[in-house]
Amino acid sequence: QLRLVESGGGLVQPGGSLKLSCAVSGVALNNYVIGWFRQAPGKEREGVLCISRNSAGTPAAESVKGRFTISRDNAKNTVYLQMNSLKPEDTAVYYCAAKSTFVVNWCALRREEYAYWGQGTQVTVSS
Repeated sequence: QLRLVESGGGLVQPGGSLKLSCAVSGVALNNYVIGWFRQAPGKEREGVLCISRNSAGTPAAESVKGRFTISRDNAKNTVYLQMNSLKPEDTAVYYCAAKSTFVVNWCALRREEYAYWGQGTQVTVSS
């Protein structure tokens, strides 16, 4: 049974950094695309970044380009979201999601692509 657990969220001041982790268990991570999504109060869940199986494809939302990066460590079955220069508008619950695929250099930021989701971790950016 595939399970995803996010961690690393918290309260940070504007301009600060956080690194989120998505620990995957029950499957071999190298067969899965992983996406990070976020949902702010009253808003729809939006895609932030995703990473292909070979780490070559990493589409990012315009709002986080140049500030957020995604990486994966298949040996540790973990995907990371490094968030720098955080802004109050980055405040949201952050979710990771997984999709099994045979394609090694593809990922997408569409929610409907992903069958498996974690429970989320809260990120609050405030002074």
